[in-house]
Amino acid sequence: MNCDRNQLSFVTLVALGIALIAAAVFFSGKAGIVNACGTAALAQRHADDPVLAKAYRFERGGWIYVHLEGAPHDIGYQHGYLLAPEISDAFAAVSSEMTYTSKRDWNFFRRAAHTMMWPKIDVDYQSELAGIVDGMRARGYTKLDQDDIVAMNGFMELADYYVPWLDKQTATAAPASKPPEEHCSAFVATGSYTKDHQIVMAHNNWTSYNYGARWNIIFDIVPQRGYSMLMDGFPGVIASDDDFGVNSDGLMVTETTITDFHGWDPNGKPEFVRARKAMQFAGSIDEYVKIMLDGNNGGYANDWLLADRKTGEIARFELGLLHNKVWRTKDGYYVGSNFASDPAVLKDETTFDANDMAASANARHARWDELMAANQGKIDTTLAEAFLADHYDTYTKKTGPNRRTLCGHGDMATEGDPGFARTPYNPAGSVEGKVIDTHMAESMTFVAHTGHPCGTNFKAREFLAAHPEYSWQASTLIDMDAGPWTQFRSGEHAPSGEAEEKLVTSSWFSLWASALVT
Repeated sequence: MNCDRNQLSFVTLVALGIALIAAAVFFSGKAGIVNACGTAALAQRHADDPVLAKAYRFERGGWIYVHLEGAPHDIGYQHGYLLAPEISDAFAAVSSEMTYTSKRDWNFFRRAAHTMMWPKIDVDYQSELAGIVDGMRARGYTKLDQDDIVAMNGFMELADYYVPWLDKQTATAAPASKPPEEHCSAFVATGSYTKDHQIVMAHNNWTSYNYGARWNIIFDIVPQRGYSMLMDGFPGVIASDDDFGVNSDGLMVTETTITDFHGWDPNGKPEFVRARKAMQFAGSIDEYVKIMLDGNNGGYANDWLLADRKTGEIARFELGLLHNKVWRTKDGYYVGSNFASDPAVLKDETTFDANDMAASANARHARWDELMAANQGKIDTTLAEAFLADHYDTYTKKTGPNRRTLCGHGDMATEGDPGFARTPYNPAGSVEGKVIDTHMAESMTFVAHTGHPCGTNFKAREFLAAHPEYSWQASTLIDMDAGPWTQFRSGEHAPSGEAEEKLVTSSWFSLWASALVT
């Protein structure tokens, strides 16, 4: 066959274009060129839609920064549209882990979301959740419906709190579910404990690496009602959920869970709804406490560490189901590592042994107290970052990463720790960190770190090869690389060069898609 050079070049370019579209279809999980073309036209569609025109996303330091603005459904629609691929991916991890650990199928959680959770959700948040589904569908992701998204928002409560409660209510002979374990290390300090007598707050999120590798969203939300919020979060979830954030009235929020907690009220309001509402509408510590107590269902029981930059006051709010208590001061500190402080909560609502110093929660509590005492008058954001990366084990008096260190590594041997005994070498622990102080809160900014704050990377394939007992996670467990400490601010945009580069790439791909369709 005789072809001139121009004909050959055209054929080659067409072939390349087809290959690129096929790759886009494969990696997005879609089944046709129509969806690939829809992805290619994303930038233009975004610009043409007045709801989406208020929203945007960019990536930096391993994080995805997402700005959402407007009425509840608009915020949900923007969330679903901008994060559709991430939500779909996160859902696969969440549904897999929830069904495996609870030995329930996904329809069980869909029913719980539909019949138990949805009727108790405030109308505004119902609208926002529905908006997430609509936004995903507008992007071409049609497999998930409202019940899926609500169950996903309740992933911390349903599997770890509702299922154990249900097992007990139904006298399940050999319940597959386990009680809630340790989640997070955190502190808040002020007055004579900090370098400039201002508030310093820090938190690292402890969860499964299956979730943690995906816990990389910075939400900048400007709602139609209430305060603006800057918080970290998980794709598809309307609350921070680990929880760390600041609102435009100066309320600073974080928490750690209560170890071995039991209790659930099926008639209560979902915790993720109350936590989001408190972040959005509370302008003081008292208002935060009031909102969290309204409809308390016992789900995701926490010790909340709170601070009000306007007054300089900090607080520890321990919220069980039967009991709650608030401690507050303008000169001191509160720490969190999954231990309860109220004797009534310990006695009536947990099975935790507060005297076992080999237990992670107690060992980390001791380490926090050591660090606060040793650094009184010097604590600032730089020290806070170092604290979150700390690897000193107060039980063995040795330095090295494990389940008892502030920067937690559940995949490392931790002899004597009851959590390690239950689930040896569990791929879970600290998955990111955040730090804020009073001055940063004034301008709604904080610094954040993806992955282990110590800088250690987690490699999924290597771990699974060494620990085949976790092969049930093979389809969803991914690498979790540690990023740099990165600053984020409410209302910020990506550097112009980065935004232009994405637009050029989309336009180039759109030209190919358009040429092939016509």
